[in-house]
Amino acid sequence: MAKAVTTTTTTSKTGKPRYKRILLKLSGEALMGTQSYGIDPKIVEGIAEEITEVLALGVEVALVVGGGNIFRGVSGSAGGMDRASADYMGMLATVMNSLALQDQLEKKGTFTRVMAALRMEAVAEPYIRRRAIRHLEKSRVVIFAAGTGNPYFTTDTAASLRAMEIEADIVLKATRVDGVYDKDPLKYKDAKRFDKLTYLEVLQRGLQVMDATAISLCMDHALPIVVFAMEKRGNIKRVVMGDPIGTIVEAGPKKKSRA
Repeated sequence: MAKAVTTTTTTSKTGKPRYKRILLKLSGEALMGTQSYGIDPKIVEGIAEEITEVLALGVEVALVVGGGNIFRGVSGSAGGMDRASADYMGMLATVMNSLALQDQLEKKGTFTRVMAALRMEAVAEPYIRRRAIRHLEKSRVVIFAAGTGNPYFTTDTAASLRAMEIEADIVLKATRVDGVYDKDPLKYKDAKRFDKLTYLEVLQRGLQVMDATAISLCMDHALPIVVFAMEKRGNIKRVVMGDPIGTIVEAGPKKKSRA
């Protein structure tokens, strides 16, 4: 049984959501379920239900979803494909996942907009920052597809970038495990979980939270990140309400200047 490194976070005592606007980052693999490839409709339906519950709290929700369940640019490049071409294929995979999420959300009665960094007006709106913010203000879920629109950048970086552009309060990184560990908890029983980390600790330790570019962007703009397990039903709502689950990554305490 993995041992947690004990620190404390406070739960909202008002019964109201702690965050007004969130960006939820989902991996493409999260949509596979127990399958080895593709999209499990039941999993997507469950995610849509949770997002709809959070939206009902008055929280504005934006999403970025990866494409690794269909195609991963890095893997394609490792197989001999041109890296830029492979990354564009990965971006198209994120569009497919985004459309699947949109379909399930709208079946729940939740108005949703897919905004793509690549132009494809037949299936998605072009990404325009001010329009995205307006959609959020109208209680529409906004799904940002196609990454940043540029090769060599991950969807983690896209999530950090979009979160800053829409002035989100926090990035929620949904994973297979319940936080950030000092080593892979799926392989090592003595792995220790961190309740709280600073951006610098993540970078210095090389911890698998998000890629270094994404962490650096969040650090430069003091944008907190919560890493939590997606598999447990209701966890998105718990994070939004301020429950102490997962690992929070944020700036450390400010050092007092010497007189």
